[in-house]
Amino acid sequence: MCGNNMSAPLPAIVPAARKATAAVIFLHGLGDTGHGWSEALAGIKSPHVKYICPHAPVMPVSLNMNMSMPSWFDIVGLSPDSQEDEAGIKKAAESVKALIDQEVKNGIPSNRIILGGFSQGGALSLYTALTTHQKLAGVIALSCWLPLRASFPQGPISGVNKDIAVLQCHGDCDPLVPLMFGSLTVEKLKSMINPANVTFKTYAGMMHSSSLEEMMDVKEFIDKHLPPID
Repeated sequence: MCGNNMSAPLPAIVPAARKATAAVIFLHGLGDTGHGWSEALAGIKSPHVKYICPHAPVMPVSLNMNMSMPSWFDIVGLSPDSQEDEAGIKKAAESVKALIDQEVKNGIPSNRIILGGFSQGGALSLYTALTTHQKLAGVIALSCWLPLRASFPQGPISGVNKDIAVLQCHGDCDPLVPLMFGSLTVEKLKSMINPANVTFKTYAGMMHSSSLEEMMDVKEFIDKHLPPID
């Protein structure tokens, strides 16, 4: 990482094998970088899809005694009533929307883009999809939660993504982001967007990580919502 400056390095990219007609933007978890997820996505790639795994800026994180590490926004605690970094979450969502805009400029329409992420990155992908004016193809939310949930209205949202497809996945042995958070999040999502389009999968014995079975489910979701168009 580049010292203290906020400009994170360029994203890790898995290019499409032929002309890219769709994209997946995937956001890593706290303290990680985009490299590991770009390798995981390379293992399930489709030839017409470009995979973009940006790196979070380095910042002090309250949860980890203010140590500096890659983080999309500050995390104060991991309980449902923990204080949240509202300004940081909104700022991070704007940077994700800018990434989506960049791909649109590159010729991939936003409705051919899936936004996804793991843990803190999954939280940010959910928040961004529910607040953006860009119509997206879907969201992949792994081992995560919906941030700033009290900021959303009761009942259905009216935005462009009110019918968006969501794949939410969680390990039933997650010690960091408990399965209950995933369950509460899926119930909230089903009240906000078309519940028929929300899929919640849990994995027996999986901790705060991913698995081959989960990656196969991710691949199936991407293949379904970003089919080849030529």
